[in-house]
Amino acid sequence: MTDHYDVIVIGSGAGGGTLAHTLAPTGTRVLILERGGFLPREPENWDPTAVFVDGRYQSADTWYDANGQAIVPQVHYYVGGATKMYGAALYRLRPTDFGEVRHVDGVSPAWPISYDDLEPYYSRAEQLFQVHGRHGEDPTEGHWSAQYPWEPVSHEPRLAQIVEGLQAAGYHPFHAPCGIQLDEADPVRSLCIRCMWCDGYPCLVHAKSDAETLTIRPIMDLPNVDLLTDALVTRLETDASGRTVTSVVVQRGGVEERYSADIVVLSAGAANTAKILLASANEAHPAGLANGSDQVGRNYMFHNSRAVVAFSKEPNPTRYQKTLAINDFYGPTADYAFPMGNIQMVGKSLAPMYRGEKPLLTKFAPEWTLDEAASHIVDYWLTTEDLPLPENRVTLTGSGDIRLAYRMTNQPEADRLYHELRKILNHTGMPDHHVMEKNIYSSMDIPVAGVAHQSGTARFGHDPATSVLDVDCKAHELDNLYVVDTSFFPSIGAVNPALTAIANAIRVGEHLAARLS
Repeated sequence: MTDHYDVIVIGSGAGGGTLAHTLAPTGTRVLILERGGFLPREPENWDPTAVFVDGRYQSADTWYDANGQAIVPQVHYYVGGATKMYGAALYRLRPTDFGEVRHVDGVSPAWPISYDDLEPYYSRAEQLFQVHGRHGEDPTEGHWSAQYPWEPVSHEPRLAQIVEGLQAAGYHPFHAPCGIQLDEADPVRSLCIRCMWCDGYPCLVHAKSDAETLTIRPIMDLPNVDLLTDALVTRLETDASGRTVTSVVVQRGGVEERYSADIVVLSAGAANTAKILLASANEAHPAGLANGSDQVGRNYMFHNSRAVVAFSKEPNPTRYQKTLAINDFYGPTADYAFPMGNIQMVGKSLAPMYRGEKPLLTKFAPEWTLDEAASHIVDYWLTTEDLPLPENRVTLTGSGDIRLAYRMTNQPEADRLYHELRKILNHTGMPDHHVMEKNIYSSMDIPVAGVAHQSGTARFGHDPATSVLDVDCKAHELDNLYVVDTSFFPSIGAVNPALTAIANAIRVGEHLAARLS
């Protein structure tokens, strides 16, 4: 290892890992700094009690809400970032998401780039992350320059029945885009065993399309790439002018170290990227690095999400359940003036999840009763767009910890989406259903979507007075600082943001390669 590189990438998840993967073949000397280590491969990877009840892989971080109350975020710091635990649902934003969208609680702002600008990178992201799906099924999707690299994962029998019922009722269900390494036509080549452990679990067989497997491992042995784990970035230092980041300050093993590069790229997650920028305040940037607009940390978004479990008399033996989605309510409808959002399947409910979610209610319930209940459930996940409010923001406590102030938006739209789901259930043989609370992880004090889909704290735009980054995701106020996690989002849409972060990281990576050459 050296102390100076062409590019330092802080974070190894969807954004950072993909950007490093894009630069590595060009010969660029890249240092990847990851605050965690490699997530261990062990039987507990697929143990719902270990994962959901005990929080085995959860960080020990403590954040604070606007009132100073401690909250324990569901964050995981490993090589591969948040993708180690995500559900590998890899959706494109809809073309309408890139323009202004009127919501019940306000206007979702337009992006400084269009869907057309990002589309070629979406196609490359789908290839890189080996996405299964079928373009052309969803009426709300935009144009596409390449079909998905793999055929969609087939619906298991119970899900196929639901699809038939939805189509007969006039809905437009489509195959959800799934990032798993599965070739159903050639099982010998398949790593994925089509199990129920994909959503919210690490993958024991490395068959999930996560950033460690597909972006970091393929480049980590290249001579021009160094990966430093257990390396917590605490701040960035600049020259006297404040225009150039000169040092990345790292805590590793209780020792402070410094590294430098021609270009520094932040991809630590929306909350932690804001934390690093705010903690890097200096004489040239008294309110925090790149924060002359006072936008760093503001506009924090996550999806207004709801988990719904639908019971039916008919058993649901489905193992891999995330094959179905519906966007019929993504925009306004004939009888509702506002967008409602996306309906998709969520990972299969298991008895230990109930014990984690409702410990008092299930304390004396025999295990077999919970198993029997779970065997008749079909699980849905409803997602409504959140708005970027300036007062929804990340700031720092006196001791430097994250303080997260947040007020939910568009609740009437989320309620209306649930109302539409109830009507849908009548066409799928599940008229009786029960709404679970958003928090299905016992150790969280804020909703799971508040961490999993966090975005917006360093938005990009044309105007330095209202944004942190320019259209290439470079900080307006610095010459060599970029951000490629979902912090750059000016709005979040109503589908999972990972593929958009991946596509944008390829775009920015190519920009950096051209700049360096």
